[in-house]
Amino acid sequence: MAGSDAEPLVALRFEAEVIHWRGPSPFFFVPVPPAPAAELRRIANAVTYGWGMIPVDAAIGDVTFTTSLFPKDGGYLLPLKAIVRKRAGVTAGDRVRVELTVASDRD
Repeated sequence: MAGSDAEPLVALRFEAEVIHWRGPSPFFFVPVPPAPAAELRRIANAVTYGWGMIPVDAAIGDVTFTTSLFPKDGGYLLPLKAIVRKRAGVTAGDRVRVELTVASDRD
């Protein structure tokens, strides 16, 4: 995946539906389902860089990217920038398969 070559603390795979957040800053996200979110909460203190954000390397299909998960209501949201959505060919309502890696040591 994109980003760090550090040893992964957690590697997760899941499927979820892309949502469109219509808040003050409209954005697209993939909500992390409860079981993977619980695994992320287990390691959050070791990897967060503030405000509960967790840096990850992610992949949707063959599109890889580096980002940070947003904490939300006890779970996490994977943000999808426009370039990622365009390359992966996804939008709100699409079901996607996601691979996430959280490294123990980031650059």
